[in-house]
Amino acid sequence: MALSSTVSPALEVRHSTCPHDCPSACALDVEVVDHAKIGRVRGSKRQSYTAGVICAKVARYAERIHHPDRLPHPLKRCGPRGSGQFARISWDEALDEIAMRFEQAERDHGAQSVWPYYYAGTMGLVMRDGINRLANVKKYSRFYGTICSTIAWAGFAAGTGKVAGVDPREIAQSDLVVIWGTNAVSTQINVMTHATRARKERGARIVAIDIYDNETMKQADIKILLRPGTDGALACGVMHVLFRDGYADRDYLARYTDCPDELEAHLAGRTPQWASAICGVPVEEIESLARAIGETRRSFFRLGYGFTRSRNGAAQMHAALCIPAVTGAWQYEGGGAFFNNGAIWGFDKTLIEGLDSIDPAARRLDQSKIGRILTGDPEALRDGPPVKAMLIQNTNPMAVAPEQALVRQGFARDDLFVAVHEQFMTETAQIADIVLPATMFMEHDDLYYGGGHQHISVGAKLIEPPGECRSNHQVIQALAVRLNAQHQAFELSARDIIDATLQRSGRGGIDALQAELWRDVQPDFRAAHYLDGFAHPDRKFHFKADWSQLGLNHAGLVGPWQQMPALPDHWAVIEQADAEHPFRLATSPARSFLNTSFTETPSSRSREGRPTVLMHPADAARLDVGDGEAVTLGNRRGETTLNVKLFDGVRQGVLVAESIHPNHAHAGGNGINVLTGADPVAPHGGAAFHDNKVWARKALTPFAGPAPADHD
Repeated sequence: MALSSTVSPALEVRHSTCPHDCPSACALDVEVVDHAKIGRVRGSKRQSYTAGVICAKVARYAERIHHPDRLPHPLKRCGPRGSGQFARISWDEALDEIAMRFEQAERDHGAQSVWPYYYAGTMGLVMRDGINRLANVKKYSRFYGTICSTIAWAGFAAGTGKVAGVDPREIAQSDLVVIWGTNAVSTQINVMTHATRARKERGARIVAIDIYDNETMKQADIKILLRPGTDGALACGVMHVLFRDGYADRDYLARYTDCPDELEAHLAGRTPQWASAICGVPVEEIESLARAIGETRRSFFRLGYGFTRSRNGAAQMHAALCIPAVTGAWQYEGGGAFFNNGAIWGFDKTLIEGLDSIDPAARRLDQSKIGRILTGDPEALRDGPPVKAMLIQNTNPMAVAPEQALVRQGFARDDLFVAVHEQFMTETAQIADIVLPATMFMEHDDLYYGGGHQHISVGAKLIEPPGECRSNHQVIQALAVRLNAQHQAFELSARDIIDATLQRSGRGGIDALQAELWRDVQPDFRAAHYLDGFAHPDRKFHFKADWSQLGLNHAGLVGPWQQMPALPDHWAVIEQADAEHPFRLATSPARSFLNTSFTETPSSRSREGRPTVLMHPADAARLDVGDGEAVTLGNRRGETTLNVKLFDGVRQGVLVAESIHPNHAHAGGNGINVLTGADPVAPHGGAAFHDNKVWARKALTPFAGPAPADHD
């Protein structure tokens, strides 16, 4: 009798970079099994920022990339829009249909009636931004991405002159780490890696400033719990104490800042008592925070996106950024501020985006205003033709865009053609005319940088995609042929474009970068700390912001930018609670989801459960709502139903809905963004996701969404 033998699968550890919409852009060590599947995913210890630590959802990536519900074939709608009725078709049929509908829209309404729409489902430069090449060459409507970063970038650049700061690894050399407006434990785990190292090795204290007692706050030594949209008031109260009690570095202020005397006079009336009345933080806590900052030279301000997603968000970022300039913390290792390193990359993206083909006269349509655009708002359309055809990549606007009632109305139009290139049947894919199956990041080549650190990298293809999945670049190439779009990059592979982009950018070639795995391009200490001057023409840090002159790429000044405070202040332009809408709602990120990515994976769904809203027990008692019971929230934009989670880690009158859950998880199918607005945020646009006034009442339905599954 012959003995059976078992052949062990071949396992190889290869390297990549996480492509998801997160500043950490983590360095990954990936187990590849038989060149066909991935196994465990770990953070690489060979890259100094990731330092071996990644979030749990990416560590479980095998369950996402090998998910049975991935889209394997092109589909064409064969029933009413949104019915979910599709028939399988070939790639040629799908691409021919898209090209035909684009050409028809162009003939009938002009090229700008076609709007390629995308965002950050991948942060890889080729796969994310290559769609712009098609738009630029064909003179379609251009895309202005505002959902994520425009508000925060403006606030930071107002002070420093550019978006770049201290090496974030210097957090580990700090004696006081101030994590302001970001739940780093859930959204940027590497910030906590370096902060806890500082605490362990130096005895550093961690300060967390946020609107609810989240996981980051729970790990902090000093917790500051404030009302949404009032961070500017807190910052001013702190700076008042710094000047009053002799903590301001007069020599640094005289040498490096524009108007310290004017700032001090301005802050004379911004006392802790004044600030407390606005932000809800007790006076003694403001005084104590100011002393901790003033007495600690090495104070590192890690500023986040969260507190900028409000109508006064740019002013709030600028106000917080002013604090280390008052103390002169920028002078010291482990001191200063960091938000994003957007200014250090210097990539020439001509090939990727077709920058040499831009027609400046082609309108740029605001991503956040998609609901208004698709429902024919003349202002949102920039007084141009209606949008008649779209190709959507890397985003799920039917769930993530604000003003969801308008978004749904717009996508329901019979005269709108929509093609969606996706990995799963998202809410946006469900309303499409053509659905194309997309690769994931380990199934194609791409180029990455880390917004939250200083490394660039090549993410090489590790395994073959399932079914007939194609990459974004392959789809754009194939459409270019059918649309007679001429550009040299349409003839190149993704790898060729990466190589040429690196060489044009003075970064060598693809082989050299791939051999290095993750290249550290951090500017030197003096440059990162602005010791030779800040990036404004006068080389000063600007306490007095000129909001009309920030040197950032934008689509024009919008919103009430003329009313923005020049000096740091509380700008009361937020949606204030009132008698009809007594609550302030923020839609903060969920730990196991990333926008709507990972909402399909079993472990993430299990951990998040059904949609909930955190509510102070006293508020719940007034509404006669118990823990786990359903509550309906509403405002003039719409209403949605969630389950209450009693939580005394918010100030009374504040609600937090950790999202984004799929729309269908909510009773009635209305997701949380039915409540959020798309009115323009000064000075360059953006979405004020955490700035909503709402009413609340006990729901008629007993539950909102499916019950949570058992945890692993």
